[in-house]
Amino acid sequence: MDRKRYRINEVFYSLQGEGLRAGTANVFVRFTGCNLRCAIEENDKSPGGFDCDTEFASGRTVTCQELVEWAAISQGGKKLTDWIILTGGEPSLQVDESLISTLHDAGYKLAIETNGTTKLPEGLDWVSVSPKSAEHTLRVGEADEIKYVRGYGQGIPKPVTKATYFLISPAFGGRELDTEVLKWAIDLVEDNPKWRLSVQQHNFWKVR
Repeated sequence: MDRKRYRINEVFYSLQGEGLRAGTANVFVRFTGCNLRCAIEENDKSPGGFDCDTEFASGRTVTCQELVEWAAISQGGKKLTDWIILTGGEPSLQVDESLISTLHDAGYKLAIETNGTTKLPEGLDWVSVSPKSAEHTLRVGEADEIKYVRGYGQGIPKPVTKATYFLISPAFGGRELDTEVLKWAIDLVEDNPKWRLSVQQHNFWKVR
C-alpha cells in the first residue's frame, strides 16, 4: 500500500468563486507551502500589485486515503460533488500521479490552481494557471485557463502558456475591491477582447 504523505493546510466544501468554473460546488484541498511570496511591492518572487490573501504555512500530514476521508467529512459524510480543486499555497509542489490516481478512483475529477512555475503530472482534468512571476519562470506549457491578477496601472500580459481561456482578475484588498481597480480591469478587457473579466465573486458572496 502506498503510504506517501502530503502536507495539507485545510479541506473544505464551497463554491468556486472565479474563472470559467465560477459558481460550481467543489471540495477545496489547500496544500501547505508555496515557492513564491506575493506582495504589493514588486520583488524577485512577485510582480507586485497584490498581496497573498491565504494562510498556507500550517497544516497536517495525511495519506491519500486519509485525504479521501477528509474530503467526505467536508461534505457532511456525503459525496455532493464530483470535483476537487487542488489549491494552495502551490499544490504542484506535492501533487503527483499517485494522488491523482487515488482521487480519480474515489470518483473525483481534479482541477488545479497553480502559479505555473512547476511542471504538472499527467491526469488532471482542469488546469488553471495564475502566474505570479515573470513569464520565463513558467513551466506549464498548456492550460485550460490562464488568469492574471491586475492592480491599477498594470498592463495586459503576454503569456507564454497556451490556454483555451484568458482571464483578467482585478486585485482585491482583503475582501474589498476598489472601484478604480475594477474599472481598470474592465478597460483592459474592452481594449483586448481576447481576454475575459474574472472577479473573485466569493468575496461578494461571503463564502470561502
